Amino acid sequence: MIDGIEVVRHPRARRMRLSVDPASGLVRLTLPPRGSKRDGLAWALTKSAWIEAQRARLPRALPFVPGAVIPFGDGELTLVWRAGAARTPVREDNRLVIGGPAERFGDRVERWLRREALRVLTEETLSVAGQANVSIERVAIGDPRARWGSCSAGGAIRYSWRLILAPDRVRRFVVAHEVAHRRHMNHGPAFHALERELLGADPRPAMTWLRRHGAGLHWLGKSPA
Repeated sequence: MIDGIEVVRHPRARRMRLSVDPASGLVRLTLPPRGSKRDGLAWALTKSAWIEAQRARLPRALPFVPGAVIPFGDGELTLVWRAGAARTPVREDNRLVIGGPAERFGDRVERWLRREALRVLTEETLSVAGQANVSIERVAIGDPRARWGSCSAGGAIRYSWRLILAPDRVRRFVVAHEVAHRRHMNHGPAFHALERELLGADPRPAMTWLRRHGAGLHWLGKSPA
């Protein structure tokens, strides 16, 4: 990282390329294998107006603070801090009530969301795996920027915990997608047929939602710059 720009070299790049990651706001300068880093950074500095324009289009950060309303599956949750309440969040209908020191409020919200994500995604994965008659080694969660799920050849499936913030149909699409990889470690016709069968619906609306709105999930829990 130099001057706030991440510099990477790509073996197939033929020219310099500048991009802004919609999930993080990170500015990335991609160079050909033999491209000059100095020349690349000098060129990137001439694109400051373009960079600012791209950053202005990024999703709005929404920190986990008292009073915030966050998406949660097909509904919403209002985050509530209550003096004397337990530090462990408790869901009361469409509210998530949390006590304890106010300065750690956001951390406790995220930990609860991660636990819920692991619980729900584990249940749904095992259920769909039963439909597909495949085994699952384990289910885990993380916070990757580039993918919503992954499946190893040994049957370990890992998801982004932020799927718990997406509509139910989107989360279930990712589950069907990863479980289908237990039969087909590719994206051929047989894979897509099984994916659709396991989902029980056309996967394209969920895919479209992720393309349009997925980056915004990465800005939930972040403080405005």
